[in-house]
Amino acid sequence: MEITNKNNSIPLSVYVKQSMEIYFSQLSDHDAVNLHALVISEVEKPLLEVALAHSGYNQTKTAKVLGLSRSTLRKKLELYGIS
Repeated sequence: MEITNKNNSIPLSVYVKQSMEIYFSQLSDHDAVNLHALVISEVEKPLLEVALAHSGYNQTKTAKVLGLSRSTLRKKLELYGIS
């Protein structure tokens, strides 16, 4: 996936990498714990919200867009408190 602006296209991975570098630089002497779960939850919730809106809040369409089963989508929506 690339994010397009007027001047060029920037892959989403570039933003993720920059964010992770900032995160690690701010840790100081602390250890990173459960980083994978943190990153997934930070990315997954807005992904679900935007996909739902894009699909007109139709869960069947949203599940298809995301490549998930409808039951998996419903579990994730419940996990993140998304109605």
